[in-house]
Amino acid sequence: FSQVSSSSCQGPYIAVITNRNTNLGIRGFMLFSIGVFLALVLNLLQVQRNVTLFPPDVISSIFSSAWWVPPCCGTASAMIGLLYPCIDSRLGEPHKFKREWSSVMRCVAVFVGINHASAKVDFANNVQLSLTLAALSIGLWWTFDRSRSGFGLGVVIALLATLSTQLLVYNGVFQYTSPDFLYIRSWLPCIFFAGVITMGNIGRQLALYECKRMSGKTHQD
Repeated sequence: FSQVSSSSCQGPYIAVITNRNTNLGIRGFMLFSIGVFLALVLNLLQVQRNVTLFPPDVISSIFSSAWWVPPCCGTASAMIGLLYPCIDSRLGEPHKFKREWSSVMRCVAVFVGINHASAKVDFANNVQLSLTLAALSIGLWWTFDRSRSGFGLGVVIALLATLSTQLLVYNGVFQYTSPDFLYIRSWLPCIFFAGVITMGNIGRQLALYECKRMSGKTHQD
C-alpha cells in the first residue's frame, strides 16, 4: 500500500517537473527567435548607415550581417528573458506593472525607435546623441518596467555587453565608424540597456502567461 501511495504521489510531481522543463524550453526558443529577428532588423539599420562595418568576407548578402550576430543576440535574448522572471521569483517581488501584451508590444516599438534614432537621426555631436539616447532608454525603463531589479540587471548586462563589444572590435572582428568611447560609439551602452529591458519585459510576460495557464490546469484538475 505504501509503495502504491508513494508512486501515486510521485506521478503528479514528475509530471509538473516535466511540464516546467518543457515550458522553459518553449519560452527559451521563443525568446531566441525574437532576439534573432530583432538582431537581423536592427543590425541591418546599422550596416546600411555605415555605423558598423564588417569585413566583406563575413557579410551575408541577404541581411547584410555577419552570420554569428543573430545567434549571439538570440542566445543573449533567451538568457535575459529567462533571467528576469527568475530574479523576480527569487526576490519575492512579482512584477505586476503593466503586465499585458499591448504594453510589451509598445515597449518593443520604442526599442526599435531608439535603435532607428541611433542610426538615422543626425545630431551635432556624439555626446548630444548619447545623452538623448540615455534619456530615452531610462524613459523606456520608467514607462514599461519601473522595478529596481530590472534597472540593476539592465545596467549590469549593458556594461558586460559593452565590454564584450570593445573586445570584439579590438580583435578586429568588426569596427565602428567614428568611435568616441575607446573602440565603439558612446551611445552603445544605452542601446544595450534598452534591449535588456525590452527582452526582460517579453520574458516576464511569457512567464506570466505560463503561470496563468498552469494554474488554470490545476483548478480544472
